[in-house]
Amino acid sequence: MKNNIKVQRAIYNLTQQELAEKTGVSRQTINALEAGKYVPSTVLALKLSKLFEKPVNEIFELEKED
Repeated sequence: MKNNIKVQRAIYNLTQQELAEKTGVSRQTINALEAGKYVPSTVLALKLSKLFEKPVNEIFELEKED
């Protein structure tokens, strides 16, 4: 699953730690998300969507192998 969390985080001028605190996860989870090593829960995807004021499908994109 591709995502543009790092780009959105930069637009909002947030560190990984700040984003983690705003979404209730660890900084390591944000790091893993950005690296494509972790698929978020529905709740986390919705929290990110709300925070970045974007639909979920503008933040996350399924790839052919998903």
